[in-house]
Amino acid sequence: MKIKQTLLALTLGLTSTCTFAQDRLSIDDIPTIQSVIQSSISPNGKWVAFTRSVPRALYVDDNGNNYAELYLVDDKGVERPYITGKVNISQLQWSADGTHIYFLAKLGDDMYTNLYRIPVDGGQAQLALSLKDRSIGSYQLAPNGKQLALLAKPGADKSEKELKKLGFMAEVYELGLKSQQLFVLGLDQAGKDLTPQALDIKDYVSDVNWASDSASLLIKTQPSALIDDKYMKSQWHLFDLNKQQVRLSLATEGKLDEAELSADGRYIAIIGAEDKHDPAAGRLYLADADSGEVKDWLPGFKGHISEFQWSAKGHELNFIAEVGTQNFIASLKPGSSKYKKLVKEGQFIASGLSIDDSGKRIALRAHSAAHPNEVFMLQSGNVRRLSDSNPWLSNKRLAKQETIRFKAEDGVELDGVLIYPLDYQAGQRYPLIMSVHGGPESHDKDGWLTNYSRPGQMAAARGYAVFYPNYRGSTGKGVAYSKLGQNDYAGEEFNDLVRFKQHLVNMGLVDSKRVGITGGSYGGYASAWAATKLTEHFATSVMFVGVTNQLSKFGTTDISNEMHLVHARSYPWDKWQYYLERSPIYWAGQSKTPLLIMHGKDDPRVHPAQSMELYRYMKVQGKDVRLVYYPGEGHGNRKVAAQYDYSLRLMRWMDNYLIAGNTNMPDYEIDHAARLKAVKDQRKSSDKM
Repeated sequence: MKIKQTLLALTLGLTSTCTFAQDRLSIDDIPTIQSVIQSSISPNGKWVAFTRSVPRALYVDDNGNNYAELYLVDDKGVERPYITGKVNISQLQWSADGTHIYFLAKLGDDMYTNLYRIPVDGGQAQLALSLKDRSIGSYQLAPNGKQLALLAKPGADKSEKELKKLGFMAEVYELGLKSQQLFVLGLDQAGKDLTPQALDIKDYVSDVNWASDSASLLIKTQPSALIDDKYMKSQWHLFDLNKQQVRLSLATEGKLDEAELSADGRYIAIIGAEDKHDPAAGRLYLADADSGEVKDWLPGFKGHISEFQWSAKGHELNFIAEVGTQNFIASLKPGSSKYKKLVKEGQFIASGLSIDDSGKRIALRAHSAAHPNEVFMLQSGNVRRLSDSNPWLSNKRLAKQETIRFKAEDGVELDGVLIYPLDYQAGQRYPLIMSVHGGPESHDKDGWLTNYSRPGQMAAARGYAVFYPNYRGSTGKGVAYSKLGQNDYAGEEFNDLVRFKQHLVNMGLVDSKRVGITGGSYGGYASAWAATKLTEHFATSVMFVGVTNQLSKFGTTDISNEMHLVHARSYPWDKWQYYLERSPIYWAGQSKTPLLIMHGKDDPRVHPAQSMELYRYMKVQGKDVRLVYYPGEGHGNRKVAAQYDYSLRLMRWMDNYLIAGNTNMPDYEIDHAARLKAVKDQRKSSDKM
């Protein structure tokens, strides 16, 4: 705790004019937040295995992603650690008899990701299966407890490695990509350094699910490893293991998500798109497993289905539906489109359904305005929270949070989530940070909304109102609503941001002269647009991995086909001037909004040059602009040091203009050396005690 206090003092000295109390969520609390990644219920429903994301210690641990530890919790909330420390455990599955938990990991001296299992009644993790020259990408245990299916890409051969050492490293862009293959093995074959034979499936296999009789597999394929093919050209097939051939392929169009066979093998539930122009896979379909006929199971549903799981017995499907800023859990039976809500909107934001063999107990992850993802269990209509990853949060005062809804002047319904300033007083006006979601096929929910790049409670504790707008084109309100932004880049969708601002001003909450905006990806595009085209409405902006030039973005992204089909609905060469005028660089000359730009240097989705273009356009015209690159980071920062640095820069930029009222840019340096020294000195002092 002393180290955290030292860091906090340094942070405040360099980034803010605010004075902090220990009962407020600070910037230095953010890198310590833990959360549940996956939860999986045992066959008998008595236990839930789960993984917990544990950030690396700032200024102590080597650079890298968060650790993922394995725990077990019973139905009364008694938690047991199984594998902890500097590990990365993923893809939990229970053995059919409930005696072991299987998982993927690199343990000890492993060069590749292998399959392990650990006994539930205690003992060490045991190697279950490893491939000779490659990592296991994913796996699925068969219901009969005798087989498993696994996905893996071919390993590099010796000549390839040797030639690379000799300097032969030419890359032919988007060609020569390795295809992920499907293998089916008996668990009695499991062992070390296997070289199994892949099933004869020509395309890239991205997902697999077993039939309950373990005689068939649902296999998801795409033409190549390209992310654009995954988004727009995926297809599900039913594969007969005895005949070693595809029995039927499901005719769907557009984006495609999960699929699963019912327990009796008669039906296949699918999450897919309404058509190839649907921005998100959120429609629930039911297919006949004999004929392959696919029907819309919930026609006209004004929301998006995010996930489902069949009960182990019978025909009941349990699913999660996203509606507005909330979601609910419900059950549904084939032959009917009437569903029964098991958990209504407003309790929490749920995900990760896991059902026991009886169908009576459901484990899930859930977060709320008060906490990040934790393990919950649903039984007989009652929900119990089983885990507490951040007990220290109970000592923090969190600001009030609520959903705001209203209609735009054209009748379109808008909503978003508002976090009030901590210690809010009616009649007082506050600075606002608008935090815009990406996608745009996404939406913000009324749950935990605070992380390194989304200021939430971190900013509310500093005296800000924070608003998360679901502009038109967001998901959660049905397909038609999610298409409202198509063929209208930065049009009414971003005009909604001004509408949101004005609504909050009209509420008497926000000072119209002290409004900042931030966001990543499409939210970064919004932040760049706000700093240029909409400059008169925003006092400052922080753009993250954002789009600045729609002409060059199309030619430098890995999702150009998806952009064309579900967003632009045209190509740049169809209307050059339109694409140019919908680009922030076009409006850079009129900008009066100080802009901080941050970007992962290895971003494949939005090329780092997008940030450089706007930086250069503004810099040469004498605008207040700064560009920060993060080496080794992609479309969003994954490592704790880069995340922490980002948070410091984000809040210092906002504080500088919206709280301190400065007109000059803040210092560009962050004194990490001082922080490092403080941590080392504190550790030395602790060692002597």
